Amino acid sequence: MAQKKVDVLIIGSGHTGGMAAKILTGKGISCTMLDAGPMLNFEKYREMKPVNELPFRGFDAPGRLPHVFQANEFNANQWVDEKVVPYYHPPEAPYNWVRVRSVGGRSPFWARQSFRLSDYEFKCKDHDGFGENWPISLEEIAPFYSRVEEIFRVTGHKDGLPQYPDGNFVEDNSPWSGAMQRFVNAGQKLGVPVTKPRSSLGKDGLASSLNLLIPDAVATGKLTTIPNAIVRQITVDKNTGLADGAIFIDRHSHREMVIKARVIVLAAGCLESTRLLLLSDMCNSSGALGHYLSDQIYGAGIICSVPEARDGKAAPHLMGGGALIPRFRNIKTKAADFIRGYAVNVSCSNGPFEARALPFYGKELEQKLQSYNGSGFATNIMGEALGHYENHVTLNKQVVDAWGIPTLNIYTKYTSNETNMAKDYVDTMAAMAEAAGFDILVKNYEFNPPGYSIHEQGTARMSDDPKEGVVNKWNQSHDTKNLFVVDASVFVSAGWQNPTITMCTLSMRACEYLAEEMRKGNV
Repeated sequence: MAQKKVDVLIIGSGHTGGMAAKILTGKGISCTMLDAGPMLNFEKYREMKPVNELPFRGFDAPGRLPHVFQANEFNANQWVDEKVVPYYHPPEAPYNWVRVRSVGGRSPFWARQSFRLSDYEFKCKDHDGFGENWPISLEEIAPFYSRVEEIFRVTGHKDGLPQYPDGNFVEDNSPWSGAMQRFVNAGQKLGVPVTKPRSSLGKDGLASSLNLLIPDAVATGKLTTIPNAIVRQITVDKNTGLADGAIFIDRHSHREMVIKARVIVLAAGCLESTRLLLLSDMCNSSGALGHYLSDQIYGAGIICSVPEARDGKAAPHLMGGGALIPRFRNIKTKAADFIRGYAVNVSCSNGPFEARALPFYGKELEQKLQSYNGSGFATNIMGEALGHYENHVTLNKQVVDAWGIPTLNIYTKYTSNETNMAKDYVDTMAAMAEAAGFDILVKNYEFNPPGYSIHEQGTARMSDDPKEGVVNKWNQSHDTKNLFVVDASVFVSAGWQNPTITMCTLSMRACEYLAEEMRKGNV
């Protein structure tokens, strides 16, 4: 088996692996990056075909991606095939694990919502007594947030809300549309803030590791990338107890190879990183590894029609635009039947109306759609799911993937806290929509199964106490000092926020700490 000694081995090339490469190579440190998938060929993989030329007419092969609601035959090649890399969940407790294996990871497919966590998340236990506080605060990482926001060109408006921290924004001072202003006014009467959305503009239509992070690392001459490298184990020096490399398998030939390294930076994604640590039988003296899996609830919502916009009668600037309602529950007062809170994505559409909102079919549905087109107004929840110890993953040695590697069992479910939160959300949004003069056509209290948000977090969480978590405040393993975990597995609580900007921020901070520790000879 071929061997190669590298300074830092980065496992994973998404937002956090890309950030690690950018920071470390910028400090003059040589890095080798492994990714389980191929290099993306945008010319080849973005080719569009008429639906009649596709074998399944756009619906994809049955059973290939049963848990990826986002999949169809036009984009199926971007997701991990569950027949190739399966996983298990109890039939009564479904979990949607949405994965991408290609250089850049899921970063090219990120929806770009860009939020800082607040101290309502970092110090969550102080507010409601549940779970644990993070071993860091907003004040500690705010300077890193600002640098990440500059890289990703985050657009937004400063609102001065403690639960929705302001950042280093490309300022959004665009006016509200008429319908959206009515909704904003309705929120003000109920004490619900309606704010501008915050998202990454990126560069050239993309805000990914591929175009914003990895190219800077490549430009230093210090980064080597090995695609199609499926890591099955992190190896440990028996004499020192330190990580000393990894064993990986070539995706195509199934040939096994070894790479040796001074330091490991693990950035494979929450569950894949956890799977690899479990496979390597390491970093679990606390017993916390694999536990406290959490994410956000998605799917519940309302669909409305703005009456004045139907039949093509919308006045100029009546329709269009979007908004974000940040968490507003359990800030100054306590909700009666749930802790934590939720945010809301709001959309005001002057485009096609959603057929699922109209109880008609055939010619009558066509007539109704023609009438309702351009009048749509909808909201969707992003609610914090609690990280219970019982929500966990284990190795399944009886079921292996296409390369003979044990797969994951995933055991997680939502509780009454999430159910009560969703009810409060729908009722509150309905009250605001009615006050704004909209017709409510759908009130959906049902949310999707765990995993649907694609924001899995928490299975290798941070802690000051080595008995309570897997890594310290610098993302450094308590047990293995030359191993750093920089993806969302280290999150202590999920919050309502899309985690990407926080993941990048923690990776930047961890790798600057790592570079300094390497310079001092401590790692």
